[in-house]
Amino acid sequence: MKAFTSISAAVVLAATLAAPSAFAGAVHNANLFTNTLAANDDGSTGLVNLGFTANINGTNYTQTYVNNNGNITFNNPLGTFTPSAISSGAFGPIIAPFFADVDTRAAGSSPVTYGSATLGGFNVFGVNYINVGVFNSQPIFNTFQMILTSRSDIGTGDFDIQFNYDRIVWEAGTASNAPAGGLGGTSALVGYWTSPTSNNTLAGSLVNGALIDSGPNALTNHSLNSNVLGQYNFQVRNGQVIHVPEPAGLALLGLGLLGLIASRRRNRA
Repeated sequence: MKAFTSISAAVVLAATLAAPSAFAGAVHNANLFTNTLAANDDGSTGLVNLGFTANINGTNYTQTYVNNNGNITFNNPLGTFTPSAISSGAFGPIIAPFFADVDTRAAGSSPVTYGSATLGGFNVFGVNYINVGVFNSQPIFNTFQMILTSRSDIGTGDFDIQFNYDRIVWEAGTASNAPAGGLGGTSALVGYWTSPTSNNTLAGSLVNGALIDSGPNALTNHSLNSNVLGQYNFQVRNGQVIHVPEPAGLALLGLGLLGLIASRRRNRA
């Protein structure tokens, strides 16, 4: 159950003065993805079309659920707002560019957008978390993006995963035990779970202060399989994420991403 807390005027003012530039850095043109998940806390879309077939651990998926809390899932929508790194795969395949308590109801927050498009001559499905706030409706904004790219030119169902980060200044909401300001508590988790043998989280996941801008594992200051800071690329071939080299300063942890604590029902104002 979520506890609603008041946000001090000082926090609101500081967040307003630190408003981000929306499309700088690694994030691609967000206007490619135009479907909108209306402003909410812990919501999800119904099944939406990828625009191509994605082979995940031998199962072909053509649809996914877009979840407000920084991830997509394939078997069920997911409202869980506090991440927990276990290896059970309790919620099936999940891809999480920033699994944390995104709340897009705050004044100044943009809603999550998603959709299929063509990028660089390939069919893609993308989700934009551009200028998104954190629970409890705090006007503190992160900007990140996830893009899945069909690689049917290589093999049926093959695809790539890309995470892009422009600004990460909060890591958890007040319901995940962070104080107002979005720092502390149970921090965000980044990675994927596609099978018991194909899952990883990025170093700094669940570590206070690690993934935010200027943190030791700052998502905007590192990269993986890319020359662009803030960009992380993974390849899924024959249903499995293939081995990726360890990036300088940002190792992949074999934590078995994203077993999640059970979803908790929330009281709403």
